[in-house]
Amino acid sequence: MQSKKERLFLYLAAFFVANAVLAEVIGGKLIVLGEVAPFMFLDLGFFKTQIGPFILSVGVFPWPIVFLSTDLINEYYGKRGVRQITNIAAAMIVYIFLVIFLTMIPTAAEGISPVTEEAYRMVFGQSLWIIIGSITAFIVSQIVDVLVFHILRSRTGSRMLWLRATGSTIVSQFFDSVVILGIAFYLPGKINLAEYLGFALTNYSYKVAIAILITPLIYLGHGIIDRYLGKEEAHRMAETAAAESRPGI
Repeated sequence: MQSKKERLFLYLAAFFVANAVLAEVIGGKLIVLGEVAPFMFLDLGFFKTQIGPFILSVGVFPWPIVFLSTDLINEYYGKRGVRQITNIAAAMIVYIFLVIFLTMIPTAAEGISPVTEEAYRMVFGQSLWIIIGSITAFIVSQIVDVLVFHILRSRTGSRMLWLRATGSTIVSQFFDSVVILGIAFYLPGKINLAEYLGFALTNYSYKVAIAILITPLIYLGHGIIDRYLGKEEAHRMAETAAAESRPGI
């Protein structure tokens, strides 16, 4: 029989992995949120560009669940727990991309298959640069997230949950946005530097907004876990996770 602690980790890991993988699969679709005011410019001296229109990948939509799952696992299972789910999710992403690649080798049956070869490849045929960028950004952002989370945890103790949960996400998603767009689009020459920075700013702004908006859900999640495990056991798990995850350990 599994303990409540083990079942809780299984549930959180399942939500984390499912949404992390889903984000990678649907990430090829881009949407425009609208033009911004014409006086909003990005000026770094060596170039100047208007920021807009705001373009997002729909792959960012499942990330609130990923953020929430990561913060809860960080709190109760420490960096070892986050490392485990990160490794599993990264392996599943590689596996899914590999299977998709293999399914593109045989040609669709013309006149029989409801999905044409062209449509299938257009939806699933992401470039190698995008795949590498996605996996690299995912791993880097998770490493940064757990590091920042436990640095803040060591400074504040059990207080200021909002700071370590939201702060770690805000810092880690900067790296996620910069790395994935840099590898997937800028390095291959698909976009110029101005477009890259504007696109990265848009995606990062969305993630920051979401990280702030889901802060009440983090407290709600803690309350649910406290009731599920019992306050004493939940507190003991959080203290153990913090002790085992101190920077330098």
